Amino acid sequence: MIVCSNLTKSYTHAGRRKDVLKGVNFTIERGDRVGLLGRNGAGKSTLIKLLGGVEMPTSGKIIRKMSMSWPLGFAGAFQGSLTGYDNARFIARIYERKYPDIRQYVEDFTELGKQLHMPVKTYSSGMRARLAFALSLAIEFECYLIDEVILVGDQNFQRKCHTEMFGKMQDRTMIVASHSPEFIMSNCNKAIILKDGTAEMYDDMDHAMHLYHNL
Repeated sequence: MIVCSNLTKSYTHAGRRKDVLKGVNFTIERGDRVGLLGRNGAGKSTLIKLLGGVEMPTSGKIIRKMSMSWPLGFAGAFQGSLTGYDNARFIARIYERKYPDIRQYVEDFTELGKQLHMPVKTYSSGMRARLAFALSLAIEFECYLIDEVILVGDQNFQRKCHTEMFGKMQDRTMIVASHSPEFIMSNCNKAIILKDGTAEMYDDMDHAMHLYHNL
């Protein structure tokens, strides 16, 4: 279970304060697949970062009762000066996993070859997404945070990600931020619509999509 209680996030820029989330409350149950919907700037990526602990809320709290991945589309998940292999070794140590197993999975899944010997800061966004996705699946979290990464890369890689994530891991909780309502409709059983700092959860996906298209 994940509980957001009176969650607020504000940023200050050039002396002006912007409230991205204003006292948001919702609960995500184990096994839910929740799609985050909203217009650009509505706070989808911000909410993903808060849930993953990448950023801290201005006020309110998040209660996590399951292990959570880092946001898969978040570019700051790696140390740029380290190679792909070095990042894999570092993450294996943090999560107390066997590095040889993690390394083999990363090699097979990413298909990056010699690029894994290069610093991650030299990677394209698609290459970083491949590495992030592979490492998250290798660790096997109970809840996955996905920020558009499923749509990155060529079609073969997209199908590979989709099979791994939404085929083989159907028992996992997933929170997906996407600009594609079709993708959310096909892969999620609940939706959260973000608008003007508020967040409303819907069990009826058809109703949620109707409201989203009318934003």
